[in-house]
Amino acid sequence: MTGPVDDEIPPALRAEYLAGASQQLELLARLGARLDKDSSDADALQEFRREVHKIRGAAGSFGFPQGSRVAAAMEETAKEWVANPADRSDDRATIVRWFVKRIAGVLGLELAGDHPAAVATPAPAPPPPAGEVPEVIIVEDDTALAELLEFGLRARGYRFAVLRNGREALQHLRTLDPRGAQPLLLLDVDLPGLDGYSVFDALQHERPGVFKVVFTTVHGTEDEQLRGLEAGALDYLVKPISLRVALEKIRRWVGR
Repeated sequence: MTGPVDDEIPPALRAEYLAGASQQLELLARLGARLDKDSSDADALQEFRREVHKIRGAAGSFGFPQGSRVAAAMEETAKEWVANPADRSDDRATIVRWFVKRIAGVLGLELAGDHPAAVATPAPAPPPPAGEVPEVIIVEDDTALAELLEFGLRARGYRFAVLRNGREALQHLRTLDPRGAQPLLLLDVDLPGLDGYSVFDALQHERPGVFKVVFTTVHGTEDEQLRGLEAGALDYLVKPISLRVALEKIRRWVGR
């Protein structure tokens, strides 16, 4: 659970925001139930996108920046749903339930007891057998984004691993035995310990060709992307990332 970080907000004002957020989560849960019956319900999709946008704007303002980051990633996916309501490639109801549960945890709210079906999440897929080489390796210190990608990868049945620190990631990647495979490495540029470019440069010298590297970054300028591409990276994912788009790109990069 992630608590508020802005102690200058009056407690009464934050309490008022949380009361409204609790009602908002109940609404989102009901929308998830509607999408469980009809995942192409255009009105429900549009309303979900609007509510996620509100959370993105308000949560950080009331001292919950993690909530804004989770909502930012979710909003990109919701926009894709609104633009393509008939596309059934995502389990939209399950993703909505995950989002409701995640935001409730960030805000420290209990989920409404009278909507158990709307907020319950299915049992997670079993982890890959011990010793198997991951198809995707995420090196990402943004917990919200890492969890969203984990959710999507688990739902699609990928073998994956998650690392949080640049220096620790490099140590792990130096010794990983790919067993003839070429894992996809989703490498954040701004990492604690050692930045993504430094990790990439070290791997290029010590383990050339072992990993397919895609940078993830909020710095999506032309110069920034060219820097990585010219060094040999496969591609770039610019944050905020749409889960739907990211999973489709990952499918192609992995070669499924």
